[in-house]
Amino acid sequence: MKPFKNESFTDFSLPKNRLKMEKALAEVEHHLGQEYPLIIGGKNIRATETFVSYNPANVNERIGIFQKATPELCTQAMECALTTFELWKYVSPSKRAQFLFKMAKIMREKKCHLSAWLIYEVGKSWKEADGDVSEAIDFLEYYGREMLRLSRFPKLTTIPSEKNKLHYIPLGVGVIIAPWNFPLAILVGMSCAAIVTGNTVIIKPSIYAPTLAYQFMKIAEEAGLPPGVMNFVTGSGSSVGNYFVKHPQTRFVSFTGSKNVGIQINELASHVPAGQKWLKRVILEMGGKDAIIVDREADLEAAAEGIVRSAFGFQGQKCSACSRAIIDEKIYDQLVPKLVQKTQQLKIGNPKDPTIFLGPVINEDSFTKTKEYLEIGKQEGKLLAGGETQSSQGYFVKPTIFGDISPKARLAQEEIFAPILALIKAKDFEEALSIANNTDYGLTGAVYTKNPKKIKKAQETFHVGNLYINRGCTGALVGVHPFGGFNMSGTDSKAGGPDYLLLFMQAKSISEKKS
Repeated sequence: MKPFKNESFTDFSLPKNRLKMEKALAEVEHHLGQEYPLIIGGKNIRATETFVSYNPANVNERIGIFQKATPELCTQAMECALTTFELWKYVSPSKRAQFLFKMAKIMREKKCHLSAWLIYEVGKSWKEADGDVSEAIDFLEYYGREMLRLSRFPKLTTIPSEKNKLHYIPLGVGVIIAPWNFPLAILVGMSCAAIVTGNTVIIKPSIYAPTLAYQFMKIAEEAGLPPGVMNFVTGSGSSVGNYFVKHPQTRFVSFTGSKNVGIQINELASHVPAGQKWLKRVILEMGGKDAIIVDREADLEAAAEGIVRSAFGFQGQKCSACSRAIIDEKIYDQLVPKLVQKTQQLKIGNPKDPTIFLGPVINEDSFTKTKEYLEIGKQEGKLLAGGETQSSQGYFVKPTIFGDISPKARLAQEEIFAPILALIKAKDFEEALSIANNTDYGLTGAVYTKNPKKIKKAQETFHVGNLYINRGCTGALVGVHPFGGFNMSGTDSKAGGPDYLLLFMQAKSISEKKS
């Protein structure tokens, strides 16, 4: 087998690729507003109530109609997953990996089609959508290879009197609670890691991005994945999600989302109801309040470019997004005009247009919350760019920069998940590091400096799961930047790294006395 290699991003400057994407957008538009079933054991199932997914760039446009699963349907999904697990756990790791490779091949063929759904359902730009699909393909290819590696017995210390071996076995049935901001990549990463290790899963996508999860289910079906290995159940987190988190037969919960919901899931999963004979394993990826430090010895042009891209890519709706720029006071006045100029050049609008950099925020709640933070920012600091919402059919917010923010201000402490950047002055590099570490989170961070001693200091003391030197703090690549954070950013699961699959398995040691 060829070594793992990251999927190439699509070059939309090439006319043939642009034409292919435009065709995919037109085809997907033709399918908007359809109703989609639950998928349990390979069967399409309807519920008595439904909900609608809307286009955040055009709030009157329906993306799809989805089922609100009842407790009875959730029970059916759990029973199906349990029954299927008893067969799937004995399928060889190599065969399970082959299903992932088949899905990756199909996904590669449907790349523009999937990107088009991402543009419509969550408002990603062409580039961001293509990156999401590329990452999903990477997860399938990487975890398939990782399962093959882990299926070989690890080398143990030998003793004359015994034959000993250690191997990994699956956990059981898991629930995958996926986010709306990377509704394909993160969903695929969590799901395929679980099934390639021999588990069966129930997928509960966000109510704001269920269509991408349905598209993934159809790809799995096309690849020949046995029915019941993955089950698709839609509905709210408070009903469907909590049902599975609390269920005594749930063996693990894999969640990506906000800090508050992650804490709630951790609390619910910690209870041991009657009939449960294990402690549920909880894998959490939560929020971030990520910072980029700019030292007085930095390349300011590179720093400005990295900050703007990290802060405003996908409207700042990434857990890795730069929401704080901590700048040495010696170069603050030099850097700020560069940041403002680059921010004001960003084009905002409906992301169907390939020239658009910023699309909408995801929904009305996010839009309202962002407007509140814009007012808070005007009280806490100096408005340097943006600060307004854009009147249109969608939830558009102009990329915003506030200067002279206190390290303890709300804008410097609370995750906003919107295109808002807080600029904070630091008297020196030591203070900048102290400010960077002074939040509840610890996901990503970056440092711009040419000083090797300061780089070493940052590597030792900047307390984040993913630290970047002289580049932005977003854009982790599978296999290259294992992703996961500290503190309230989650359980540091290191998705896309060599440790990740172990979270979905348990090790069994077997010793046999020699005759």
